[in-house]
Amino acid sequence: MTLWQWVFLACALAFATKLLGYSLPERWMRSPRMVQVTACLTVALLASLTVMNTVASGAQLVLDARLGALAVAAIALWLRAPFLLVVILGALAAGLLRWWA
Repeated sequence: MTLWQWVFLACALAFATKLLGYSLPERWMRSPRMVQVTACLTVALLASLTVMNTVASGAQLVLDARLGALAVAAIALWLRAPFLLVVILGALAAGLLRWWA
């Protein structure tokens, strides 16, 4: 298959998945269990994307300044710092770790 055929196939599958979601009964989507599952999936997806962007470089695992910046940001979040301060502290940590290494 060519690249464009793969792109069109991915588009068709995305459309079919979305259409399938609209065809589910509304009572399934309003149940407390489904609300809890979707909330957990959102957090899990965001966490996995964060970890992948922190320790992956192509197909390799890399432990560099990004991991230290994530640790500093996680501590700032744990201490309930405002989000802007969390971002600034993470950026400062990354910069200092890259300068030091």
